[in-house]
Order: sequence, then structure tokens, then C-alpha cells
Amino acid sequence: MNTDTTTSVSTHILDTSAGRPAVGVAVTLAARGGPYEDWSALGGSRTGADGRCKDLPTLPEGTTQVRLAFETEGYLASEASEASEASERAGAGQAAPRPGDGESPFFPEVTVTFTVSPGEHYHVPLLLSPFGYSVYRGS
Repeated sequence: MNTDTTTSVSTHILDTSAGRPAVGVAVTLAARGGPYEDWSALGGSRTGADGRCKDLPTLPEGTTQVRLAFETEGYLASEASEASEASERAGAGQAAPRPGDGESPFFPEVTVTFTVSPGEHYHVPLLLSPFGYSVYRGS
């Protein structure tokens, strides 16, 4: 019988448009004990070279809901700028406009809220592209 009541959260971000991990994205973690309670900020991290946040804080006892906030604006703007420069260097014709070509990214942030149970681990990956994203409970 598992008597560990520690609940933990991990995440990673994959840039599906580039086919690689999203590096340097700030992620913040908040928790609350019920649907009508105030959120308590617990801290944050930044994705590393493998797109993972390896140092998110452990959730306090009594947590029933968690919120992950991904600050995607800077990352998406940087990627769009790099893609535009690469297209120009390659002499490509008229490329379709992308976020960063004089406009703000379509998703400046992604916030995911989910329910947790004591003693469980929750891995919640973010699959990100300039005009879409997906999340799921991983393992």
C-alpha cells in the first residue's frame, strides 16, 4: 500500500512546427485546495535544452487543483523571427506571414488547469506551434 501523499507535477514543451524542444520558456506553477479557493503561487522554472522543467516545486498537502502557466510569447516571437531570417537567406519567395513578422504571437501564453489527487505524479506536456497547442496527461 502506498502511503506517500506527495503530489508532484512535471512538464515539457515540444515545438511541433520546428520538430524540437522549446528552450527557455518560463513556466509558473500555482495550486489551490478547492475550486473556489484563491490560487497560491508556488514558483516556476524555465525549460532547458530538452524542453523540460526539472525543478518545479512539490505541491503542498491538500492541493486539489493545479495551474501551469507557460509564457510562450517570447519563444514564439523569437522562433518566428529566426524562421523569417532563414527564409530570406535562402532566397525563398513570398512566405506566409507568421507571428513575429511585425505582429504579436497568436498565443502569448498558455494556461492549463487540472485536478490532482494525493500521492500521484502528473506529467503535463505542451505541444506548441504558432497557431495551435495541445496538452495531455503523460506519464
